[in-house]
Amino acid sequence: MASPSRRFFVVFAAGAMFVHAQTKSKASALDQTNFLNCQKGSSGCDFGALTPEQLQKVSEASKKRNVDYCMQDLRQCDPTRLTPAEATAQKAVQYHRNLERCMSGSATCDIMSLDPKDLPSVRAARLGRNYDFCMAGGANCDPALLTHDQAASVQAAAGRRNLERCTDGLSSCDMLRLSQAELESVNAAHHRKNRDRCMEGSKACDPLDLTAEESKAVHAEMHRHNVENCQNGSATCDPLALSDNELNAVRAAYRQRNVQACRSGLSACDPLLLNGPEMASVVEASQQRRARR
Repeated sequence: MASPSRRFFVVFAAGAMFVHAQTKSKASALDQTNFLNCQKGSSGCDFGALTPEQLQKVSEASKKRNVDYCMQDLRQCDPTRLTPAEATAQKAVQYHRNLERCMSGSATCDIMSLDPKDLPSVRAARLGRNYDFCMAGGANCDPALLTHDQAASVQAAAGRRNLERCTDGLSSCDMLRLSQAELESVNAAHHRKNRDRCMEGSKACDPLDLTAEESKAVHAEMHRHNVENCQNGSATCDPLALSDNELNAVRAAYRQRNVQACRSGLSACDPLLLNGPEMASVVEASQQRRARR
């Protein structure tokens, strides 16, 4: 049977081994975290805690990041760290990127760094963009860059846009640029629009621009609208403009609305206008409403 002192020594040794194992495990985890931070280029890296193998991997990761920075033209790029092959590849990527900017007319284009063989393509792209700007009436149009045929097309397009503005009655219309045929077409369009506004009862109607026949048609349409308004009980009704037959029809329509108002118990009801059968139907409707309460 083991003595008490021996049992104590065994338990103490086992505990010490357990604590040592835990401490070693924590240290290993911290070392791995530090290695990953260093490999990612984090600012909290402790290079002194890395093994030679880890230092090698961290160095390779740093070089790769620098190559990526340089290829993406980022400010973190350090060109002095590139190998000759990497520097050549970076220069090619930068040239292609600048060429694309020049072809698209970007303000960041460095035209002086382009190879002479690419200048004709860049110039052709510039002339094409300018022609498109001019055809659309854009502020970036430079007429001096247009060919004779392009200038003629641009003038024709500008004339069509002006004709559209004049036809639509826009303030930007330049009537002096219109030909006689275009002027007649614009005046006809304005006349049609004014006639339509008058037929719709718009306040923008200019009755002085109507022909005698159109004025007659407009008055007939206005009269028809007034009859409808009166029959519907609209506040815009002018009963003095109605004929005797129309007035009788309007009164009949009002009697029907009055009966319905009385049956519904509305304040607009005038009971003195009801005849016997109408009053009976109103009383019945009133009783039915009270029964439902």
